[in-house]
Amino acid sequence: MTVDGEAAGPSGEADEPGWEVDPDDDWGVAVVATVGRQLKLRREAAGMRAAEFGLAVGYGEDLVYKIEGGRRIPRPEYLDRADEVLAAGGLLSAMKEDVRRVRYPKKVRDLAKLEAQAVEIALYSNHNVHGLLQTEEHMRALFDAWLPAYSEEETERMVAARLARHAVFERSPAPALSFVQEEVTLRRPVGGRMVWRRQLERLLELGRLRNVSIQVMPTDAEDHVGTGGLIEVLKFPDGTAVGRSDGAFCGRPVTDPKQLRILELRYGMIRAQALTPRESRAFVERLLGES
Repeated sequence: MTVDGEAAGPSGEADEPGWEVDPDDDWGVAVVATVGRQLKLRREAAGMRAAEFGLAVGYGEDLVYKIEGGRRIPRPEYLDRADEVLAAGGLLSAMKEDVRRVRYPKKVRDLAKLEAQAVEIALYSNHNVHGLLQTEEHMRALFDAWLPAYSEEETERMVAARLARHAVFERSPAPALSFVQEEVTLRRPVGGRMVWRRQLERLLELGRLRNVSIQVMPTDAEDHVGTGGLIEVLKFPDGTAVGRSDGAFCGRPVTDPKQLRILELRYGMIRAQALTPRESRAFVERLLGES
C-alpha cells in the first residue's frame, strides 16, 4: 500500500500521524537529525542503497530518505530492524529512548520530567478531568472539540504525550497523588455515554490505589476558595517545590516559599471543603448508576 508516493511499512507507519518532526522543538529537531545521520552513515558503510535497506527493514524507500534526512521520527521497531540489518550491536536500538521523547511537545516533556521526580503531587481541576486521570478516549474527545481544530498529527502527538505521563502511577516508590475535581467535570459526558462511563470507572480504579486520593468539589458548595482556577503543587525529595495556579502570579510557575505557601493554603482549604475520598467514591458510583 502506498500513501503520497511512499510505501507503508508492516505497522502502517507511513499512514500513521504523529511522527512528523516539530520544527519549533530545537532539541527534538537535533535528536532526529542526529539519528538520521547515524542511520545513513551506517547504511552507506554497509554498502546498501536506500531501496535495498528499506526492503530489508520492511519500509519504503521514501520513508528511509525522510528518516535519514531528519524529516520524520523513526518508530522504535524501525530502529530495532535497522540495528539488526546493519549489525550495529545495539547502538541504533539504544537511541529509542531519546527518539520516544521527541514525539512529545517540549512543554509536556518538561512537565513529565517534574512529575517523574516529585514525591508529592497536588492537583485541583475545574474545567476538565485532570490529564493524569483521563482515559485515552476521553482525552481524544477533548482534543477533537478544541477550536481552532488540531491537525490529526497534533492530536496524535498530544495523546501520546499525555498517556506517557500516566507512568507516574507505576513509579516505585510511589508518589503521594492528590486530586480535587469539580463536580461538573464528572457530569459532562465528554465523548458520549460509553466514553463517559469508562472515564468514571477509571476514576474508581485509580482511587483504589493506596497512594492516590480523589475528591469531588460539589457544585452546590457555598464556600469555595477554588474560584481562581487550576492549582498544581509538586514537591521534590530535596525539599524544594514548584507550583502554578490560573488565579495567582499571572499563572506562572513559582518556586518561592512564600508564594508556594499561598498555593498550598488554597489547595488545603479546597480539600477541606470538598467531599472526602470515601464520599467522592460513592458520588462517582452514583453517577455510574444514573448513566
